[in-house]
Amino acid sequence: MKGIGRNLTSYGDADFSLFLRRTFLTSAGYDGDDLERPTVGIADTTSDLTTCHRSMPELVESVKRGVLVAGGLPFRFPTMSLGEILMSPTTMLFRNLMAMETEELVRSQPLDAVVYLGGCDKTLPAQLMASVSTDVPAVIVPVGPMRTGQWGGRRLGACTDCRGAWAEYRAGEIDDEELRGIEGSLCPTAGTCMVMGTASTMSCLLEAMGLVPPGGGTAPAVTAERLRIGVEAGRRAVALIRAGGPTTRDVVGPSTIRNAARVLAALGGSTNAVIHLLAVARRAGVPITLAELDAIWREVPVLVDCKPVGTGYLEDFHGAGGMRRLLAVMRPFLELDAPTVFGATVGATIGPEAGPAEWSKVIREPEDPVAPPGGIAALHGSLAPDGAVLKASAASENLLRHTGPAVVFDGPEDLAARIDDPSLNVTPDHVLVLRNAGPVAAGMPEAGSIPIPRYLAAVGVRDMVRVSDARMSGTAYGTVVLHCAPEAGVGGPLAFVHDGDPVSLDVPERRLDLLVDPDELEARRQSWQPSTPPERGWRHLYAKHVLQANEGADLDFL
Repeated sequence: MKGIGRNLTSYGDADFSLFLRRTFLTSAGYDGDDLERPTVGIADTTSDLTTCHRSMPELVESVKRGVLVAGGLPFRFPTMSLGEILMSPTTMLFRNLMAMETEELVRSQPLDAVVYLGGCDKTLPAQLMASVSTDVPAVIVPVGPMRTGQWGGRRLGACTDCRGAWAEYRAGEIDDEELRGIEGSLCPTAGTCMVMGTASTMSCLLEAMGLVPPGGGTAPAVTAERLRIGVEAGRRAVALIRAGGPTTRDVVGPSTIRNAARVLAALGGSTNAVIHLLAVARRAGVPITLAELDAIWREVPVLVDCKPVGTGYLEDFHGAGGMRRLLAVMRPFLELDAPTVFGATVGATIGPEAGPAEWSKVIREPEDPVAPPGGIAALHGSLAPDGAVLKASAASENLLRHTGPAVVFDGPEDLAARIDDPSLNVTPDHVLVLRNAGPVAAGMPEAGSIPIPRYLAAVGVRDMVRVSDARMSGTAYGTVVLHCAPEAGVGGPLAFVHDGDPVSLDVPERRLDLLVDPDELEARRQSWQPSTPPERGWRHLYAKHVLQANEGADLDFL
């Protein structure tokens, strides 16, 4: 059955179940004509605790309008909302839970199609994972990025400039009063971070994958264009019902995943997207490894001049043509026959009118890139046998080949307690190592961009080699090795690093090694004991079943 007859409540009598359903829907003001229409669910992640989604109620109404104009019946339904800044210890711990909840709600409710509304870092990946795992046609609409702000003559945007201001504060370059002034200007409107952090990266990738209406990856949250994108998504959802698809699973195949990896490189995008793409690929049955992704990244230069790799912001990228122009510039790199949910291939969607604009330097030509190919690097070696990731385009060139003694922190709490302790005698040549911050041990928080010790920051040190099994915010920068797999919490090599051990990073050779005799490491392994997992609830289930970062950190039974 279709429409409100889908997924009937089980009473042992299907006709009675449908009768009850129609009866109760009349209490919401629906009449017989309404209930004959195809149904479109609108997954709404509005929450007072997800400030990025403040404008989402307007977006919901625009989607409803598009559904109604096209002859469908819209039903808004709430799901988990993962506000990156206001959840402990990290929203990554709950991405899979949101994906599960969203999938089950779609499977259990009378929905012929779904429009997913998300934005903040883990909401869009969770919705994409859920959509791949269901057989219901879908369109995704990000809430859109913020506009930039100003303070003291400086143009500001969350959250790369948040990190820059905090580094200046730790170094004593700005005082409390200046910090408070900047604080009030970094997030001036509704929307997600307006740099190429995880939220913007995922929005852009979803547009490149053909799951978001044109312009939906970059149009600012507070614009009329964003509302028109919502209307278009509602219309398209009804069209997908009438056409019988395609579903997200139909679209997300090998060519789509490879194209997304290419676009990630061109964007200078977030390393978090690597984990999300691996999780989505696994759910879609697309086998791909970090080594295969690295081969793709070696071919594509950084073409978008946005922070943290460049200097611009999302509104600049959008004004220069956004994803349509970027895809046109990238045409030689892309598999143009990849499908979309808009009835055409990626190649047909680009269109000849989306060619380069002479006046704009935000979107570069391949022969004049922001940064050379290899902007993201997958590393392997004795410290990360199953892989690690580094955003080379945001790292210091002089540190891309570096060997130094380790200073080890046993978790985010230990890091916070000791990083500024002068007795550690840390020098710029040291390698800061954080462990027990991976998926099993800690839910994989964004603790990998370890702060420079305050006494080094005060004398001008701005970067050091940092290595962890944690993640890093897509808005951050520096020579930061992330996602080391296997993590320390399951007995990965990070667990056996001692202070003073030499650690070698060689990005050109894609190597990360612990230069300690294998027999000594084996002796350390013999004395290692795993930590006790959480006793109950989601955290217990997560720790028992979460996969490692190189497999997307999804749950093994999904």
